Amino acid sequence: MNADQLHEYANQLRDNFLRLQDQSLELHQRARALQVTHSSPDGLVTATVGARGDLVRLELDPRVSRLRDSGRLAGLITATVQQAAAMAQEEIVRMFAPLVPPEQMRAHLNGDLDSVLGNLDDRLREIG
Repeated sequence: MNADQLHEYANQLRDNFLRLQDQSLELHQRARALQVTHSSPDGLVTATVGARGDLVRLELDPRVSRLRDSGRLAGLITATVQQAAAMAQEEIVRMFAPLVPPEQMRAHLNGDLDSVLGNLDDRLREIG
């Protein structure tokens, strides 16, 4: 990597940091307030989750009392909450897309440090 390329990369990092700093408070507030609601295909279960996929509200249709299989109900609840959490994660990725590449944000949200560091290494190699 020559000095001009390194200087250009440093300028890009600075510009991204300044843009992130300007937009971070608003994005952080929007992300913290995010709630996603998803219903099971049969409408028996409705789950609302927060930005991190944490369960905020669970609604069960009165028809669940007709289910004789508690395992099926448990599976339906689990699948509905998991789908709502996945939708919340994608919304966070979409919110931050102007500042953070989606694949990098997904890796960060999933705690995939190897991918985060790999993305950084790839970017550095592109310059050098």
